[in-house]
Amino acid sequence: MKLATLNDGSRDGRLLVVSRDLGTAVSAPKDYPTMQAALDNWAECEPELQKLYGQLNDNTAADAFELKIEQLAAPLRRSYQYLDGACYISHIQRNRQARGDSLPDDILDAPLVYQGISHGYMSWNDPIKLPREEDGIDFEAEIAAVTGDVPIGVSPEEAVDYIRLFVLLQDTSLRALVPPELKRTFGFLTSKPCSALGPIAVTPDELGNLWDGKMVHGKMNVWVRGKKFAEIESGIDSPFHYGDMIAHVAITRPFEPGTIVGLGTVSNEDDSVGCGCIGEQRAMEIIKTGEAKTPLLRFGDSLRIEHLDYEGNSIFGPIEQKVSQLQ
Repeated sequence: MKLATLNDGSRDGRLLVVSRDLGTAVSAPKDYPTMQAALDNWAECEPELQKLYGQLNDNTAADAFELKIEQLAAPLRRSYQYLDGACYISHIQRNRQARGDSLPDDILDAPLVYQGISHGYMSWNDPIKLPREEDGIDFEAEIAAVTGDVPIGVSPEEAVDYIRLFVLLQDTSLRALVPPELKRTFGFLTSKPCSALGPIAVTPDELGNLWDGKMVHGKMNVWVRGKKFAEIESGIDSPFHYGDMIAHVAITRPFEPGTIVGLGTVSNEDDSVGCGCIGEQRAMEIIKTGEAKTPLLRFGDSLRIEHLDYEGNSIFGPIEQKVSQLQ
């Protein structure tokens, strides 16, 4: 099943069920007007939404209308919790090596994770508005899970059963602000402004063979400043999966429905496929040549992220953003 949120002028938008080919949509039942309402009542509403989804794909849905992607907001504009990891080891290793650090001895004991800003998610085509270029503007290409209620103490094997949806995520990062924040040892804060979500949220079953019960497979495609930047396999090169991430945090707390969980910047050990952020590309340049050559994002620059299946079909729709100065 595919879901989206219509930007209707309200704070949370209006929940839509979207056809498989993204051509048409229908409003969700009035009892579930928003994505959060659906997640809060998933056991009751999921069969109704699936029925509408089947009717859309059979062209029998009443009140169906043409889907206009430019009218879509982030599937969840605000979430009770946003957890983001650094689970792809090649991403961590390259960044640490570039600054002369090695991987910690306990890197495989538990996933690295921080709690990010969980409100103000940008739509797929919203500009990235920030006050200063010198803060080191970067992106991170990710796939995030959206959970239902998750009980405290859940195991990694059990945790994946609480995933309701997957979304494409662009995690905005300010590279110049990261080192001083980490040096103070209290973690990311001002270096991680609002993120963006792709327009379409997809249930695990809709992914078919792309979802193996642990990871989402396919090709993460990235274009920066109009040029192809990366084509990364998302389902490999991470020792931790979504269940591991969820279970690690759930050791001490339950999750509210709508918790967003990312595995971090998608990265492959094969560096010929490119990178899921400019920071990692610059790290590889430092390792190989002693100098970072690729500039970080500047005002006026463009970014496109799109995750494709192995036939070249878009799974979540694109994220297309331009960087602009906050006035």
